[in-house]
Amino acid sequence: MLTVGIASGDSSSSAQLVASLQQTGCVKSIKQWMIPTDKLADTAESLPDVVFLDMVRDPEVYFSFGAQLRRIRPSIKLVACSASATSNQLLLEAMRSGVQDFLPKPASLEGLKEILSRFIQDAEVKDRSSAERLIVVMGAKGGVGTTTVAVNLGAQLAAHTNKRVALLDFAHPLGNVHLLLDLHVKFGVRDAVENLDRLDSHFLSGLLTRHKTKLEILGGVMQPEEWQRIAVQPLERIVNVAQADFDVVLVDIGSQFSSEWSQVLQMARMILLVAEANVPALWTLQRRLVALKGFGIDPDRARVVINRWHKGDDEALKSIQKDISRPVFACLPNDFRKASEAANLGTPIQQNHNNVLSNRYRQLAFQLAGIDGITPIKKSSLGGLFSFPGKR
Repeated sequence: MLTVGIASGDSSSSAQLVASLQQTGCVKSIKQWMIPTDKLADTAESLPDVVFLDMVRDPEVYFSFGAQLRRIRPSIKLVACSASATSNQLLLEAMRSGVQDFLPKPASLEGLKEILSRFIQDAEVKDRSSAERLIVVMGAKGGVGTTTVAVNLGAQLAAHTNKRVALLDFAHPLGNVHLLLDLHVKFGVRDAVENLDRLDSHFLSGLLTRHKTKLEILGGVMQPEEWQRIAVQPLERIVNVAQADFDVVLVDIGSQFSSEWSQVLQMARMILLVAEANVPALWTLQRRLVALKGFGIDPDRARVVINRWHKGDDEALKSIQKDISRPVFACLPNDFRKASEAANLGTPIQQNHNNVLSNRYRQLAFQLAGIDGITPIKKSSLGGLFSFPGKR
């Protein structure tokens, strides 16, 4: 069922529309505004899924109101209701304001049902699609190479899977994604947060910086104190807009972890928990997995990635797999010289080297994209370490 709003300048006409909407069986709640209005909610969460513009006077006032709603919540559906014939000019103005449908007045029950049923179906499809787009990359602790993993996965996905990929740099206290790609970013997270009233797919695209691998990044903050003015809730809206325009959205949140991030984490189809095979990282990893479950996140969505792995780590990893009751999703071999060289040059590993490490990144990217890898993967006594399990 949908939440619905009515923007009207005629209380009688609005009441008739309310009565008809309630009879459709598709509506959960109805919010009403009188046009002109001087009060409009400033958060997307407080706005309904669908708004009917019950036009009784100058349509420009209603289209302007609809455009304001769209700036706050880009996914909102707008339906214009008019008793007069629609001219080409009126249709053009409506499209510019984001109106999806016209409904003749008085609105019939059948017409309302048809429109609302279609919106419900579209929402279900979009929810399933969006749930497959967001991947959060989180470090079990600082210093395990979370940003390195996010950047190289993003580059491999963009370069080899024929998908549009965005990487959002939400890491604290500073964003380093652009440094690992040798990019000079003009805009970043702060610019998106400060322009939420204008934030849609078109505006976001203007804030992104494109790498030659076709990976597009939203740069992180450049001064640590900027995070004091940035709440998590606006970041959720940035993620939503990105999901509407990209096939894969990677979010690097570094090692930060608190209940504030639970909504972003719940939006993700997969959370890659990056750790190393040492006591502090594995100890923290266990507690993060417990905390994620406490946030109501399906444990199957959390996947453990061991960075800087070498053969001597096998015994420790066998033990941790038993403790956390799950296999390690993937291991990225330790190749300090090549990884350090790539980071210092600002070039993804796949751009510089055709070696085991770059192959592992490519295989993991194929797995995340649902594509069969081209390089056979060696089996190991650790089961999941070198063979990436299928989607669950």
